[in-house]
Amino acid sequence: MAKSSASHAADPGPGPGLHRIVIVGGGAGGLELATRLGDTLGRKGLAHITLIERARSHFWKPHLHEIAAGSMDLHVHATDYLAQSHWHGFRYRVGEMTGLDRDKRLVHVAPVRDEDGETVSPAYTRGYDTLVIAVGSNTNDFGTPGVAEHAIALETPSQAQRFHRRLVNACLRAHMQSEPLSPRQLQVAIIGAGATGVELSAELHKATRTLVSYNLDRIDPERDIRLNLIEAGPRILPALPERIAGAATALLRGLGVQVRTGSRVTAVTAEGVQLADGELVPAELVVWAAGVKAPDFLRDLAGLETNKLNQLVVEPTLQSTRDAAIFALGDCAAAPWLGHGGNVPPRAQAAHQQATHLAKQLRRRLRGQPLEPWRYRDFGSLVSLGEYSTVGNLMGALVGGNLWVEGLFARTMYLSLYKMHQVALHGWWKTTLGSASRLLTRSTEPRVKLH
Repeated sequence: MAKSSASHAADPGPGPGLHRIVIVGGGAGGLELATRLGDTLGRKGLAHITLIERARSHFWKPHLHEIAAGSMDLHVHATDYLAQSHWHGFRYRVGEMTGLDRDKRLVHVAPVRDEDGETVSPAYTRGYDTLVIAVGSNTNDFGTPGVAEHAIALETPSQAQRFHRRLVNACLRAHMQSEPLSPRQLQVAIIGAGATGVELSAELHKATRTLVSYNLDRIDPERDIRLNLIEAGPRILPALPERIAGAATALLRGLGVQVRTGSRVTAVTAEGVQLADGELVPAELVVWAAGVKAPDFLRDLAGLETNKLNQLVVEPTLQSTRDAAIFALGDCAAAPWLGHGGNVPPRAQAAHQQATHLAKQLRRRLRGQPLEPWRYRDFGSLVSLGEYSTVGNLMGALVGGNLWVEGLFARTMYLSLYKMHQVALHGWWKTTLGSASRLLTRSTEPRVKLH
């Protein structure tokens, strides 16, 4: 990749002789790895750990649909990178990676400016001995016209917040106007019926009805609000077992969600969603959740091998195929699924397992010991349908194979995935206290954010 034309300042790192581990990307896997390495190596002066991330705070991506619906408060659940680095023995540096010099082992980072255009951080370079790239994934719109202009992706907390503000504004506007609603008003189209689209559909059903209950009595949620879940394939949740998809479809249709399968989107316009058969689905709000790919800059990054989704191709040790000093984890890594063929699917549980594995292996690397391969353990998949239900399957020795689950037990298991992530970042004691505190304050707040 071409380097930035701006001059780069050298970011002063550790003193001479200390092994430099740089992690680019503070998503679930990257932040967990930085925290584990900071606790075990950084605090003890055995290595210098740096996390480079453009955002100021971290939020667990699988819950972004709840921010979009307004049923979860971002500021309560976000983790501040600067504070986390202080507590756990690593360094946080704000910025976005733009290039890489493999010969000199330098990461190039773009300048950061605030909303007023003032420079927060100039362009700089960061030296490394071991580099871990964990930059996640972006929405893949497959070149569909109008997506960038008229649809919102749920990749970041700011995008989820933007959708929620537009949802609240749409309801307020509909309540205040005297003329009849237009065909597109209060109509929501969710394109892509993977886990994100399905979970958002169920969450929005409850959220919109709760929102209207706050004296927006000129809106009839059963008559005026319509949720359209649009999927090009023959069924929803294509990556999950058919039984799970069938149960989720039945529940969504029971709620009144319009589930449209076999419907390929050819364009998104200001009036709605254009389908391949010529039908226009009117929509005031459009969410694009139809596919993901790794960030484009990885495709030409210093000659590293990538696949058609821009993912860095890695060995079973998670080292890049063309540079043993560079590792990748999470959605941006094409990691082989040993014993199954193909690559490991981009899931939160995979990033969590990779972070745990790499935290041990990088300690071995510092001692000059050979690295062990990473083996993915598929514990199944769970899909939350809000307060209505949770469905999914559990796999592994614990349940003796493949167990289909739903209801309260499935909901408990779904919540436990997030708790495991919190424990990895904060430990059991802080996670328990934080959960108890949120339970107490939840009863005194609106069930849905109103702004």
